[in-house]
Amino acid sequence: MNRKSLRENLKNYRTPFEEEAAFINDFIDLTHDELAFVRERLHGHFTASAWIVNKRRTHTLMTLHKKLNRWLQLGGHADGEENLQAVAMKEAQEESGLTSLRMVDFGIFDIDRHVIPQRGNTPEHFHYDVRFLIEAEIDEPLVVSAESKDLAWVHFESVEDLVHNNMSILRMLEKTSKSEILL
Repeated sequence: MNRKSLRENLKNYRTPFEEEAAFINDFIDLTHDELAFVRERLHGHFTASAWIVNKRRTHTLMTLHKKLNRWLQLGGHADGEENLQAVAMKEAQEESGLTSLRMVDFGIFDIDRHVIPQRGNTPEHFHYDVRFLIEAEIDEPLVVSAESKDLAWVHFESVEDLVHNNMSILRMLEKTSKSEILL
């Protein structure tokens, strides 16, 4: 997936969630910016995430993010890479140590635009996060990266208690439970 195919995927992306549909055009517009995939674009830039689930669709892998001190899906900055699928997969492997990762669907699973607070000399800015559904073996050992305080497979029934009304995570959870992408 390059910039052009990302733009086409976004144009064709449909969601029943109003909060997600509200910023699809902002994502499309961002694909026209030459700095869209680098963090030096201080107003906001693309990131990619992996919504990692086990084969039975009972658990998701979450990280306790070191800087934000919140439980989140795995992911990170594109750092110039326009193939956001590759970024999501790379971040998932680097942040978990898992080797059993496989893309469930090569289409966009979810998108979210969220504010990242100011940190040091980096001003508050937006992450335009493109998310992909990835599957992994739940019994494979995890390796906590330097970016995390912890990693855990979280049962779907416990996600809501862990993320404290993070609507984008709850949206991905709902999509997973309603997904037609079967085992």
